[in-house]
Amino acid sequence: MSTHIRFSKKFVKGFKKLNRKTQKRFYDRLKIFEENPYHPTLRNHQLAGEYSQFRSINITGDIRAIYHVVRQEEKVQVIQFDLIGSHSELYE
Repeated sequence: MSTHIRFSKKFVKGFKKLNRKTQKRFYDRLKIFEENPYHPTLRNHQLAGEYSQFRSINITGDIRAIYHVVRQEEKVQVIQFDLIGSHSELYE
């Protein structure tokens, strides 16, 4: 199955606010995600409550990237990263 990844405007805006080291870390994690979205390093997990349609992966100890599956067909999966930021920024 091939995966197509896209980014929301809010994600891009949040990403630009991150320092370069954290941005690089995101790209490193994205490579891992593309190979195996459930790799233990990512700590990929389903969210609850108002975010129950979303999943989260760890970028650093405190930075998270939130995404959802837009569409999943037989051979293609479309993923959209919606938000990125610290745990407290995203969940409070």
